[in-house]
Amino acid sequence: MAAPRVPGSDGGDQLELPCGETVDPHEIDLGMREYDCSCDDTHAVVTDAHPPSRFLPESLVVVLRESIDTDDDFDEFGTPHLLGVVMEEFPDQVAVYDASGDGAVGYALLWLTDFDSRRLHEIVVELVVELMEHAISHAENDAAITEFESQMLEFDVSEFVDQYRRQRDFESEYDRPV
Repeated sequence: MAAPRVPGSDGGDQLELPCGETVDPHEIDLGMREYDCSCDDTHAVVTDAHPPSRFLPESLVVVLRESIDTDDDFDEFGTPHLLGVVMEEFPDQVAVYDASGDGAVGYALLWLTDFDSRRLHEIVVELVVELMEHAISHAENDAAITEFESQMLEFDVSEFVDQYRRQRDFESEYDRPV
C-alpha cells in the first residue's frame, strides 16, 4: 500500500476545512473526536496518535498489520493508512494538517472530515470491508471465498459501528444525536 498523501500545512496556523471554514490546529487536542464548527456542522477529528482500534477491533488491526506491507515512513499499518484510504475515496471531504514540525500539538498528523465521527467510522469500516473483499477475491480457496461472501451478506456496517462504539465506550461521541 502506498503512503497516504499528506499535503502538509502552508506554514500558517490555520487549516481550511472541507466546509470552507478554518481552524487553528493548536485548538485541537488529542482527546477530541469531533469539532463543532462555526458552519453549524460537526467534523470528525482524527490524529495519528489515535490507534486504528478506534475504528476496528484490535484482532482485525493485528491481521491488517500482518497482511499489509507498507512502503512508507510509518513502521506498520495504522491510522494514517486508514485515513489515507478515506482521502482516496473522499479527497474533497478531508482536510489534513502536517504538524510534524510543531512540537506544541502532540500529534504529527491531523485530519478533519466533512462527516461527523460516527459517519467517518462507518466509512472506515466500509472501506476495510472492500479491502478484505478484494484480498479474498485473490484467494485460491473457493470455500474461503464462499464463506467470506456469505458472512458479508449478513454484515451490517451500521449495526457493527453501533455495537463497537458502545463496546469502546466513546461517550463523547454519543453525546450527539445520530
